Amino acid sequence: MKKRKLGVMLAGLLALSALTGCGGGVGTVSHDKTFTYGTVAYGVAMENAGTNPHTSYSGWSTIRYGIGETLFKFNEKMELVPWIAKDFQQLDDFTLKITLKDNVTFSNGKKVTGEAVKVCLEDLLAKHDRAPKDLKIESITADGQSITIKSTEKTPALLNYLSDPYGSIIDMEAGESERIVIGTGPYKAVKVTDTQIDLVKNENYWGEVKPKLDKVVVRSITDGDTLTMAMQNGELDAAQGLPYSSLTLFQGDEKKYKLSQTDTSRIYQAAFNCKTPALQDLRVRKAISMAVDKENFTKVLLSGNGTPAIGPFPANLPFGDKTVTAPAYDLEGAKNLLTAAGYQDSDGDGYVDKDGKNLELNYLTYTSRQELPLLAESLQASLKKIGVKLNVNATDNYRTFLKAGEYDIFAKAIVTAPTGDPEYYFTSHILPGAVDNAGFYDSPEIAALENELHNTYGADKRAAIAIRMSQQILDDCALFYASHLKMSFVMKPNVAGFTAHPSDYYEIRPELDKT
Repeated sequence: MKKRKLGVMLAGLLALSALTGCGGGVGTVSHDKTFTYGTVAYGVAMENAGTNPHTSYSGWSTIRYGIGETLFKFNEKMELVPWIAKDFQQLDDFTLKITLKDNVTFSNGKKVTGEAVKVCLEDLLAKHDRAPKDLKIESITADGQSITIKSTEKTPALLNYLSDPYGSIIDMEAGESERIVIGTGPYKAVKVTDTQIDLVKNENYWGEVKPKLDKVVVRSITDGDTLTMAMQNGELDAAQGLPYSSLTLFQGDEKKYKLSQTDTSRIYQAAFNCKTPALQDLRVRKAISMAVDKENFTKVLLSGNGTPAIGPFPANLPFGDKTVTAPAYDLEGAKNLLTAAGYQDSDGDGYVDKDGKNLELNYLTYTSRQELPLLAESLQASLKKIGVKLNVNATDNYRTFLKAGEYDIFAKAIVTAPTGDPEYYFTSHILPGAVDNAGFYDSPEIAALENELHNTYGADKRAAIAIRMSQQILDDCALFYASHLKMSFVMKPNVAGFTAHPSDYYEIRPELDKT
């Protein structure tokens, strides 16, 4: 009898413990909403293991995880709209005045003023590696709820660059402690490590839509199989960056999982090395471009998680694919071009030759983005059908071969419009002397158009110039573009307000909820 009573008492104590929880009172039950998010996009390798936007690429974490906000942001069409800012005035070609909203506060309750923004941007210019070159700011002055920026030269895309994640506005007086900064977003960081960020609701959030979750846990899971298993076994509420081969596991049953996908400006492209004698012939470059089976690559090899590309920008941008044309997939047409260029299979070995030498090319790419070797294999098979031999070198040590010039074609993945403006892509990858102009492409027409673009204000006018530049690249067959990457989020069915955005920036937003 005593043993039975003791058992009943223990059961009662366990039940009471379950009710009280950690530190709760008798009879209280915790109803905190916690959202656990697994992603491949956070960590030391991505240079964003922190929240200070003035350090490397940590601004991506500041924006992605709802900690900070920029003066302006991009809508679903990648058009600029006010965020912390209320509006702006272009006073002259070198002077921009930005007026702030009057009700924005940092997560510590302090009001965001023109002076606070000025001090933040000045610290950005002093410490960041890319921002000074992009922004070209000479001086910033503050007056109440406005700032006035003077530039060293015409910078028509200044607002776009200020909307880069490094432009997140943080409280400089509060400083940085253990990689935590004070922003204006719906959530605030309470713990930051190399592999995880713990966030809680910002009770002082200024926006009309208030944060709906009590806690958010962002977990870095860079192994695709591990991320897939964590999503399948219920450890995660949502995941970003699942391998394309795994996405099919989560499709087809909305009672178990939901997906949100959108095209981004991340593209798989390949540049022809203009120093290679055979590739100096436009007909040869065009023939190879016509042998790229983009439909098969995106539908089969990417399991439908890409969109066949025409030019460098996706169709959801005003200067994107719907505005340009490129050579279509046509193996017979490609063979005819090679014949016109003087190539034929004179010895019957299956490969075309000229002056006794087979048309043999070296293709360089890397493996850390798993789709790139698949693109190489696809092109290799297509080129064999038109008599071109392609030797593939897929290595994450690709920079050594780039530096040595040991390649004829170089394929990579690149975000072409991270700030919603096209100029970044042309200045970084297309202009002569550009740091990533792997093909040594040199076009007087492109140089003239870039000079025009750099000095032109107005999104519509800039888009029109960018279209002409993209078409020139395609006409010259300087590069071929295979596929635009789709951003994919997988989530449990009770998750709401979690949608993929073409900017690749905005993930944890105040609308996010668990129903």
